[in-house]
Amino acid sequence: MLPGLEPNVTYYKRFRMEIDLQGALPSPELAEGYFFVPWENSLLEVHAEIKFSSFVEEIDAGVFASLSTREGCGNLMREISRKPGFRPEATWLAASATEYCGTVQGVRERSGTGAIQNLGVLPAHRGRGLGTALLLQALHGFRRFGMHRAFLEVTAQNDSAIRLYRRLGFRCRKTIYKAVGSGALQPAGRAFALDWLI
Repeated sequence: MLPGLEPNVTYYKRFRMEIDLQGALPSPELAEGYFFVPWENSLLEVHAEIKFSSFVEEIDAGVFASLSTREGCGNLMREISRKPGFRPEATWLAASATEYCGTVQGVRERSGTGAIQNLGVLPAHRGRGLGTALLLQALHGFRRFGMHRAFLEVTAQNDSAIRLYRRLGFRCRKTIYKAVGSGALQPAGRAFALDWLI
């Protein structure tokens, strides 16, 4: 084992990807039959449920314990919505005529940069461009609020998400290793990062 690494810990490689919001940004377009729903406090539990159903079978539920349970997703949504930098104009649901099916949240960091939180689409609605549309809707919300840059983090194994982000203009700026204890899906309390540019 390498010096400084803890036993019984899995290290997940994650990328911090950033985009300049002052350049050209495509308009968000939803597939026919879908529409955007803006943030309202009454929809907090809906965001939490969509988040849970989108992530529970994905690798990020192993990286972040809060994404692996309904209770954890509810607590996470409450925490995000209470942050001083929470941006309602960058927080959206996607819906069809019969159900809510996608979620994204946005937060303004102290540095003034927009932070995309937990972009998720229900498995049954994937492949229709909803993730792209939700992400663009959030980015336009940041820009309307006067922000010039935005970032997100993505687990390195999530190839389809990385391709989407690159296609929209995101570039990798940092590699982060997230430590997760093997026993109870809890962070081991260590993380380290490497700066790099593409």
